[in-house]
Amino acid sequence: MAENVLVVLDGVGDSLKKSERDLLTAGRVLGPVSVAATAPVTDEVRAQLAENGVETVYVPEGADLSGYLVGPTAAWLSEVVATASSASGPFGVVLLENSADGKETAARLGVRLGAGVVTDVVGLEADGTVHKSVLAGSYEVRARATSEIAIWTLKANSVDGTAASAAGTAAVTPIAVPESALAHAARITGRTVKPASGRPELSEARVVVAGGRGTDGDFGPIEELADALGGAVGASRAAADAGWVSHDLQVGQTGKTVSPQLYVSAGISGAIQQKAGMQTAKVIVAVNADPESPIFEIADFGVVGNLFEVLPQATAEIKRRRG
Repeated sequence: MAENVLVVLDGVGDSLKKSERDLLTAGRVLGPVSVAATAPVTDEVRAQLAENGVETVYVPEGADLSGYLVGPTAAWLSEVVATASSASGPFGVVLLENSADGKETAARLGVRLGAGVVTDVVGLEADGTVHKSVLAGSYEVRARATSEIAIWTLKANSVDGTAASAAGTAAVTPIAVPESALAHAARITGRTVKPASGRPELSEARVVVAGGRGTDGDFGPIEELADALGGAVGASRAAADAGWVSHDLQVGQTGKTVSPQLYVSAGISGAIQQKAGMQTAKVIVAVNADPESPIFEIADFGVVGNLFEVLPQATAEIKRRRG
């Protein structure tokens, strides 16, 4: 039986990101999709949502929740679920991004709704079964919520965005934010724009090239290979802690979790903390001078060698083949 699905989009920009389109694609596996946007949406975004089969877009009435931490968002979403359910049939699933904010919002909303919450989802089935990555990506389990409504957070690159079979209207419906939710809420007082690198966002990239202690601080070969592949640059905690790269590039248990189609690990030992952030990648290629490095245990392809010799050769060959 098809479920009504509410997809949560947090602070949508001038156009939909790939991860947001993927959420809509995943939602359509289960049934009709509506959207709850935490900030006002532009006409361009509305048109994109309509193309993705969205019938209704709920927005906060007279408020922009992207200027607050997640508390007010969870309170508002509970109002959306209650209001929309009385008008168009109950929502069976709320779907969010598997970001830090997405998971915290899911937890708070789960308490408010008495709903089952599943994070780190990497696949969905039409009957409401989800596939979840567990134990640092070592296993994948199937789970189902026994509550009337389920709340899931979907990892990036878990589904391929596809076009909707039919367009929707994406009609905007404002819903008031509870006053009590804003009364003592923590505001975001300032933001610093990250300098544009021209590379895709790490958590959304289909290709990631990551370097570790073995780079000895020289990320030149890492960046050149990433650019040749159109991918993002990542790093181990050791590289970030040494100050060789910024911490926003750290992949691992205390950094970002990525699920790209291709993950190239260069000069990284592959300790469990690092595996936790990348083990669900579709294909893992490891380059390490130590043949006993733990990274080779999970790699699909391994190269025992000096990364300063291997990576430039790979970059040159990719460029040659692309002309």
